[in-house]
Amino acid sequence: MSASVSADRPAGRLDRYLVLGAVSLAGLVLPLSFTGPPVAIPAIAAELGGSPVALNWITNAFMLAFGSCLMAAGSLADRYGRKRVFATGIVAYALVSLLLALAPNLLALNLLRLLQGVAAALALAGGNAALSQEFHGPARIRAFSLLGTAFGIGLAFGPSLAGWLVQSQGWRAVFLSSLVIAVLASAFGVPRMRESRDPDARGLDWPGCLSSTAMLAALTVGVLLAPERGWSDPWVLAALGAAGLLLALFVRVETRTTRPMLDLSLFRLPRFVGAQLLPIGTGFAYLALIIVLPMRLIGLHGYSAIEAGALMMALSAPMLLVPFAAALLSHRIAAGVLCAAGLLSAAAGLVWLGAIAGHGGGADWVAPLLLIGAGSAIPWGLMDGLAISVVAKERAGMAAGVFGASRVSGEGIAIAVVAAALAGLLQWRLQALAPGAGAALGEAAQRLATGDAARAQALLPGGEWTRSRCARATSARSPG
Repeated sequence: MSASVSADRPAGRLDRYLVLGAVSLAGLVLPLSFTGPPVAIPAIAAELGGSPVALNWITNAFMLAFGSCLMAAGSLADRYGRKRVFATGIVAYALVSLLLALAPNLLALNLLRLLQGVAAALALAGGNAALSQEFHGPARIRAFSLLGTAFGIGLAFGPSLAGWLVQSQGWRAVFLSSLVIAVLASAFGVPRMRESRDPDARGLDWPGCLSSTAMLAALTVGVLLAPERGWSDPWVLAALGAAGLLLALFVRVETRTTRPMLDLSLFRLPRFVGAQLLPIGTGFAYLALIIVLPMRLIGLHGYSAIEAGALMMALSAPMLLVPFAAALLSHRIAAGVLCAAGLLSAAAGLVWLGAIAGHGGGADWVAPLLLIGAGSAIPWGLMDGLAISVVAKERAGMAAGVFGASRVSGEGIAIAVVAAALAGLLQWRLQALAPGAGAALGEAAQRLATGDAARAQALLPGGEWTRSRCARATSARSPG
């Protein structure tokens, strides 16, 4: 029996796979929580009202709590037990999802979304750490590839599921669907999960937990506000500056702590650093397109939501099979080589899509979207396992928390950078096409970046701006 496992019974094969299924269900439902609710915002606004800023916090509140609490959640899992933290998180997630479905007003909804983000962080960090105790060697790689597949499916198909639920059952059904999945994960996984913890844990590193959570919260606020307010906005600069100062404080605290929540010496290992950087690559290649491309297809090209969703299937479909295939190939080809090949393939697909975006129709985009999706899915299925396998299994919670925080922060930064770069490129293009627009140029570029061609047209001088011309303006050798 490993020193990190306190169970008094061996885990049977069926029990292990039920635990894998439960953690994978959690991996499916958590991304649904931040890709699904944005689709329901118009329906929520119609029933509960609220300003655009308050409505945006339906998404932002979850992201803020989820991203900032992951690292602390991993430390809690090592200290108090992975099963206990996972069970607390998934049960709390189910309870909060029920309360969200019953929310009487927008303020209650946003506050509950904060709590749901905290519960999600506990469930993800505890579940990933527990999974690392159940599987070893090649079986662990396959298990984490399945978890990565579930996470990718939740991200890719969450908006479609939410749209169908809103249309057929109403917006409250979006949160009830999360409740059902969380209950299944609790019922089938928690009773069969073995308890494990770090045997050398001597108490929670409170200074490290508080400084890391505050740092990640400030970084998340800055990343969330940047696309809307601009990178030069005082609030954005203040949030990012605070994140930098808190990072320095966190490093100072951790270097002076006997048993730190984050072993900073891990950053001397290229494999550990590479695993933390992988989500940034998939964020630029895959997640940015999931967010930007549907807005362009609907707002600028005149696609219906169903037509845009059908085309986006070419980007998302590889997530169903490729991550698991990558795990099988990793027995013969080094995981680093596979990840590099996947990201290069995704980059080639992006170049291809950028070359034809301003000329071809939707059908011409299928092949490059498939290439981007398949290339991104290769590291997607490997990076969870890589991030945890590089550390001793006794500190799996720490590794899961660090990687989760890196993933959410890195993906958020990638999306924010793409949004800012897209608006900047559009403004540069519009200066040549509409030289008399003046101060309205920046706002028009922001509107075009979100696919709002009608309002962009209203802001620009003259009546000659058409949807097709706006679409051509966005084709600055970029698919966005």
